[in-house]
Amino acid sequence: MAKANMDPVKCPMPAQDPTVRNRNFNEVALGYTQEMAVGEATRCLQCKNKPCVAGCPVMIDIPGFIAKVAEEDFAGAFDVLSEQTSLPAVCGRVCPQEVQCEALCVRGKKGDPVGIGRLERFVADWKMENGGELPAPPPSNGHKVAIVGAGPAGLTAAGELAKKGYAVTIFEALHKPGGVLVYGIPEFRLPKAIVYREIDNLKALGVQVETNMVIGRVLSIDELFEQGFEAVFVGSGAGLPQFMKIPGENLKGVFSANEFLTRVNLMGAWKDCSKTPIMRAKRVAVVGGGNVAMDAARCAKRLGAEEVTIVYRRSMEELPARAEEVEHAEEEGIIFNLLTNPKEVLGDENGNVIGMRCVRCELGEPDASGRRRPIEIEGSDFVIDIDAMIMSIGTSPNPLIRSTTPGLEAQTWGGLITKDDNGETTRQGVWAGGDAVSGAATVILAMGAGKLAAADIDRYIQEK
Repeated sequence: MAKANMDPVKCPMPAQDPTVRNRNFNEVALGYTQEMAVGEATRCLQCKNKPCVAGCPVMIDIPGFIAKVAEEDFAGAFDVLSEQTSLPAVCGRVCPQEVQCEALCVRGKKGDPVGIGRLERFVADWKMENGGELPAPPPSNGHKVAIVGAGPAGLTAAGELAKKGYAVTIFEALHKPGGVLVYGIPEFRLPKAIVYREIDNLKALGVQVETNMVIGRVLSIDELFEQGFEAVFVGSGAGLPQFMKIPGENLKGVFSANEFLTRVNLMGAWKDCSKTPIMRAKRVAVVGGGNVAMDAARCAKRLGAEEVTIVYRRSMEELPARAEEVEHAEEEGIIFNLLTNPKEVLGDENGNVIGMRCVRCELGEPDASGRRRPIEIEGSDFVIDIDAMIMSIGTSPNPLIRSTTPGLEAQTWGGLITKDDNGETTRQGVWAGGDAVSGAATVILAMGAGKLAAADIDRYIQEK
């Protein structure tokens, strides 16, 4: 066993220079070297009670895979990861470890926690670089399951079921699989080649992927059952954007973050040869404070914007985005206009955006969300000069599936109703998970939901 590394500071992640990366779409974080990874792995104390595992939605044996890294057995580390996750290269990049596994790390009590996410990324990348055969499909168990949506919830459910011998078919509405991993998260945070490699691993297990299949239009869930599928998992995400309903939202130059990011990430609008280009504005305001807002702002900067401003009605302490994403945005020159609420989008005689009227806020008592309520300050109106505005204030599930499936009930805001954490819905034989149930949340929570649902689908079919 390698000697314990008691350095209180985790090994820094190499990254592109901010003044260079804010003009390209190459990955920002460059990844650990083998030496860095082994050094960071030896910071793990190998606690017997494994508190970090309790913070992982997919219950990875974190000390187990880190011990393998410390021994320089990177193939063994990947095998440990693969027991519980189908998307390690993805999770290592976009999972909010700082509020989950790393938040419970004992080393974090007197210094930095172990860089669990960075080590997971290293192991997954090492596996990709060093090849090896794709996984072999297990023997068939003779049962069929349909998955609606090829995002993190659907991909995870598919992987779990395929490993048990199910014939799994994923039906994806877009022309490429990956869901939010390809349309929502930018290339500089999650290279698409990595997502497609993870999907190739699932296909090797026997998972079939059908794209351009809008369930509720091309096929209904009832028709899936008629085709012999014994259970259906709905992981269709939350792609319906929300707006503020303020004057001027219909002006030219106002985008939802969903549209903006889909056109940039999935359709390659950042490339000069793109067949679906997008407006390259000079002064952009992004309304919202989550990870999606950070992604949109950083994309706008890379598209050539001279000034990009995050407009958020609370303070930096309430900002819901990951600390790392906020830090990267600040390094790249994104302006944060906090305690500010938009009231009107201003346009010229041709209907083009030219500005945004805002009002200053102060924080009052906590509201239902537990965060301090923003209170507008009378007479504090001011105008920000812009030529594009991106709304990033949340999304909700598309109503298409629930409106075309008898017996499938939903919350008033659109999320499908499930009976328990296993994802069983009010319609027999149908499970759901991820953003389709919770509304917009994290990739790893969606994966956790897909994993739980897969286990319950297996129970249901085997008990029939």
